[in-house]
Amino acid sequence: MQAVKEYLDYLEIEKNRSVKTRENYERYLKRFVASVGIKTPQDITIDAVKQFRLKLARELTGGVPLKKSTQSYYVIAIRNFLKYLIKQDIDVLSPEKIELPKSSMRQIEIIDEAELERLLAAPTGTNLRTLRDRAILHTLFSTGLRVAELCTLDRYIDLAKGELTVRGKGDKLRLVFLSDDAKKLLKEYLGKRGDTDEALFVSIKKSKKQEIIGRMLPRTVQRLIQYYGRKAGIAGKRLTPHSLRHCFATDLLSNGADLRSVQELLGHSSISTTQVYTHVTNKALKEVHRAFHGRK
Repeated sequence: MQAVKEYLDYLEIEKNRSVKTRENYERYLKRFVASVGIKTPQDITIDAVKQFRLKLARELTGGVPLKKSTQSYYVIAIRNFLKYLIKQDIDVLSPEKIELPKSSMRQIEIIDEAELERLLAAPTGTNLRTLRDRAILHTLFSTGLRVAELCTLDRYIDLAKGELTVRGKGDKLRLVFLSDDAKKLLKEYLGKRGDTDEALFVSIKKSKKQEIIGRMLPRTVQRLIQYYGRKAGIAGKRLTPHSLRHCFATDLLSNGADLRSVQELLGHSSISTTQVYTHVTNKALKEVHRAFHGRK
């Protein structure tokens, strides 16, 4: 456990990982150590890892097996811990000998173009709250930002330039761009603000005065999008801030953007993460089917 603690300190200090990442890795590694009785780094053997993975595969939560993606997080943590130990000149099992579980491609639920248009048009009115909500929806669709990234934006941005530098996962910086509609709506919203709060998007108290009570929280944005989804008549689909990120990616790809550029705009560290969108945007396959199917 001392080696685990030193590794977690290394993650936070040297690798600049977030506190949340540290907490997750701590949970994964502590469970591994306790589950198969690891006492020293040399106890991490192929058999020990296999034994642990078997337990994970057979685990049921509410009668449902543990997701393959969740099982992968445990294995990744063990592999990365071993890589750290090797860097410390400790003789341990090679992490390359531990294979990652194969997981099926994640199914993404996409709202169609008509639903997206209704959602973006759902906030109506000219009060501060409505202007804010309309600007949020258009900013999310225009930039593909994660909700946490959206909530950390500050108000002092160059709207004329229409570019934002955001700090994403792993503390990585990337450039995103505002559409003309997003710039126009942000200008209207900021023009209505009479406060000095540095946050771009703020929570507003439900009163006639519409008092500003600080920076918006991700959960508030989540509720806002669910509310406007219902108002737009989008039924049977789970709407989240990430839904607009999905729309952003599929819109780019279906209009001919290359995968690498979309990866960069989304802030994905791996191209494989971006590839989950290709199955819903491949127009070429549709054209092949139309041209050659049923022509007898």
